[in-house]
Amino acid sequence: MKIERTGLILYVVKYDECVLFYKKVMNLDVLFENNDLTCFDFFGTYLMVEREDRNEFTNNDLGLPENFSCLRMNVDNVKEFSEQLKMKGVAVNYQEHSWGTIAKFKDPNGNLVAFKDEKGFAKQIEENKN
Repeated sequence: MKIERTGLILYVVKYDECVLFYKKVMNLDVLFENNDLTCFDFFGTYLMVEREDRNEFTNNDLGLPENFSCLRMNVDNVKEFSEQLKMKGVAVNYQEHSWGTIAKFKDPNGNLVAFKDEKGFAKQIEENKN
């Protein structure tokens, strides 16, 4: 498996306040943004602050408190890596969107992990520069 890029996703309820914090207090540069997320350059990786208001993601199957974060790895072929995980018995939520492809899954402790297509991510950064 070749990892193209890594990043952290921070799911937040106080979205506007968190974006302002990372922009103004932490002085992070914005790579790209839309209505529901802002992606920052985070010292060689990326930090994506994403609005979280979906109940299905705030409840953990193990009864543990949700940590509202995601370990993300950008790869060249999300579908291929999803299939590899499924063959190992991992439940994967594979999604194709206009902005790219992702596959979300959880570790044994319920922590969210995801693959994202590097090509779609790079395109989002490039579109923000124009």
